[in-house]
Amino acid sequence: MHCPFCGNDDTKVIDSRLAAEGEQVRRRRECVRCNERFTTFESAELVMPRIIKQDGRRVPFDESKLRTGLMRALEKRPVGAERVEAAVTHVMHKLRAAGEREVPSLQVGEWMMDELRDIDQVAYVRFASVYRSFQDIEAFRDEIERLERAAGDAVPRAQIPLLPDDGK
Repeated sequence: MHCPFCGNDDTKVIDSRLAAEGEQVRRRRECVRCNERFTTFESAELVMPRIIKQDGRRVPFDESKLRTGLMRALEKRPVGAERVEAAVTHVMHKLRAAGEREVPSLQVGEWMMDELRDIDQVAYVRFASVYRSFQDIEAFRDEIERLERAAGDAVPRAQIPLLPDDGK
């Protein structure tokens, strides 16, 4: 690290601490030549893969688009912001863990649907209707039936049921 005061490239670290909730390392440094002290912050640079759109375009990953899509599906649903942030974090982790330079947007959409299926069934169907371009009521019915078969009786207690129980 070059000294910002004299330009010398020989500095020593005199103190290190975690900062920004553990996302950064704060280092207090001292120049060996001029003895001035200064602070640096170090954080991991995680390069996200590019997204391959359905028309073949390659675009940079945009976290805000991911969050906006989730929020739109969850509009007026009883889901807290921390759960949305957790879902965004899960999808971003899957993107990094894929280890690819480019990931198809279809894969990102499937990961979002996986998250929504666990969060809220109504939001899942909303997202699926746009994502899979439902053309009629039959497509909705098919998706709801597929969701019911997959979930069985194991619907998480935190969710509001998609359809009311008929006999109760």
